[in-house]
Amino acid sequence: MLTPDRKVRKLMESYQKTGNLTRSSLRADLDVKTARKYVRLGKLPSEVRVARYWRTRPDAFARDWEEVRTMLEDAPELEAKSVFEWLCERHPGKYDEGQLRTFQRRVRRWRALEGPAREVYFPQDHKPGVRLETDFTWMTSLGVTIRGELFPHLLCHSVLAYSNWQWGSVCHSESLLALKKGVQATLVRLARVPREHWTDHSTAATHVIGGEDGRWAFNGKYMDLMNHFGMRPRTINTAKPHENGDVESANGVLKRRLAQHLLLRGHRDFDSVEAYEEFLYGVMDRANRQRQKRLCEEMAVMRLLDVGLLPEYRVEEARVTSWSTVQVARNTYSVPSRLKGERVRARVYEDRVEIYYAGVLQLTCRRLTGERKHAVNYRHVIDSLLRKPRAFRDYKYHSDMFPTEPFRWAYDALCEGLSAWTADMEYLRILALAARTMETTVDGALRELRGEGVLPRWDAVLGRLPVFRPELPELPVLKVDLGEYDHLFTEEVVT
Repeated sequence: MLTPDRKVRKLMESYQKTGNLTRSSLRADLDVKTARKYVRLGKLPSEVRVARYWRTRPDAFARDWEEVRTMLEDAPELEAKSVFEWLCERHPGKYDEGQLRTFQRRVRRWRALEGPAREVYFPQDHKPGVRLETDFTWMTSLGVTIRGELFPHLLCHSVLAYSNWQWGSVCHSESLLALKKGVQATLVRLARVPREHWTDHSTAATHVIGGEDGRWAFNGKYMDLMNHFGMRPRTINTAKPHENGDVESANGVLKRRLAQHLLLRGHRDFDSVEAYEEFLYGVMDRANRQRQKRLCEEMAVMRLLDVGLLPEYRVEEARVTSWSTVQVARNTYSVPSRLKGERVRARVYEDRVEIYYAGVLQLTCRRLTGERKHAVNYRHVIDSLLRKPRAFRDYKYHSDMFPTEPFRWAYDALCEGLSAWTADMEYLRILALAARTMETTVDGALRELRGEGVLPRWDAVLGRLPVFRPELPELPVLKVDLGEYDHLFTEEVVT
């Protein structure tokens, strides 16, 4: 075992005071012979240590190394572990997994001494007020829940490269609407506009022009956003995330910071998305307070935000089908049946869809991500289903007719205990009850019936609902003094 320098320093200090080698070696926790050696030399162990360049045991890979060297020269991206596994398969019984680390060290030494040149990164000298970097990062790993349900989401994260000031907005996709929402939220928070905006090659900002060189160009709508705020759009090279290194690094730092604050908070559940966003903004605010000095330098050279914000939605028009549905952003949404056959206008936000008719808001619903999906609200079609109950079993959007898990259980239980037509009719009446009263109340009644093992027929559910009896207020009897009306007459009238 190598003797550490700190022990020899302590030995020398004690020896200078006492002149007793035995006592000094005990205090320094050294053997007397070792202590005598270093007192005689007058040097620290690090000064007398000789670097070793020779082997102390035979090279276990000497016979196969030339073959390995050829493989590494032909394909430098090969990992040592993959090559070792190949060797074990090629020579069964010759090598075992305990030699993996030795082989990895051998490959690493060869790469450093004889391997090909490696890519070099160049640190950048960022200027104040120039570069704003934006990136999307998944936040699901934090385990945030909204009223007990996991909240999968992304963060559109923006960072000023000079000061590392950051801001972000919750989103659900890497779309242009999400990018617009995130960039505008950042600029509003800053009240300033940097000169350049950097992104990676997301489809929100760029697209492939085509050709063998695979060149990229900015999307027209993204350019409109940049021109509106007077920022110069910039992008990194493909598959080179380190070129957006400030925001890439800040992604991990922010997640770790949020994870720590969630631990301090004691739980990860929030009452609403708004409550979670308030928590998120508070954490970013506290982090930004430590960057005020360099941020002030940036604020001094950036332009004021002197233009209005662009709408964070796009508009689509659609006709309501006979199914009481509309196609918006390649997905299907149900609308109130009174709009059947009418043309409506949809505002498609990053997180929601708003349906307007004649300029009046008719419906707001959560936006579906992806394509060919559907969100049909049973309240929009339940009246027609009650009149046509035989259409329910093979209804195209049958799965949307179960708002919660107890409703699904109720239908399955009715199908097991009743005939098909009766089960459908009973369930539709329960669904109509939820539409006309409160879904949560009917849900609670179904949970009670399931716990008691009772078949959830309509009358059983109705009997579990609270009965609302309006109470008339008790009003005091008014006492009227007719003499109070005399002051309404003038003196001329009285005489």
